[in-house]
Amino acid sequence: QVQLVESGGGLVQAGGSLRLSCAASGRTFSSYSMGWFRQAPGKERQFVAAINWTGGTTSYADSVKGRFTISRDNAKNTVYLQMNSLKPEDTAVYYCAADPRRAVVPGRQDKSYDYWGQGTQVTVSS
Repeated sequence: QVQLVESGGGLVQAGGSLRLSCAASGRTFSSYSMGWFRQAPGKERQFVAAINWTGGTTSYADSVKGRFTISRDNAKNTVYLQMNSLKPEDTAVYYCAADPRRAVVPGRQDKSYDYWGQGTQVTVSS
């Protein structure tokens, strides 16, 4: 019964930056792999980034690599997604997800994650 709450979404101009936060409940947060996914209108949900429970291994979708950075602060039970050089194509609802398994390598598929937040809207204007 892990609860995830995303925040930090909003409207930004192309080329701008935004940082998303995902606050997780439970003292076992430190053992979870965490992921970010996004879904644009009329499109399927796609993988964005993930980080393993130690924070030592990260994974990114090719479309965001070099622009987005995922990080975590286990003391605060929070995972972040720093988004730079935003493009209109990044417009979507962004979801935070948690995998309670103590995996070394974080998953890139949504089926790997058992817990999901309700999402936060990111809109990038041109």
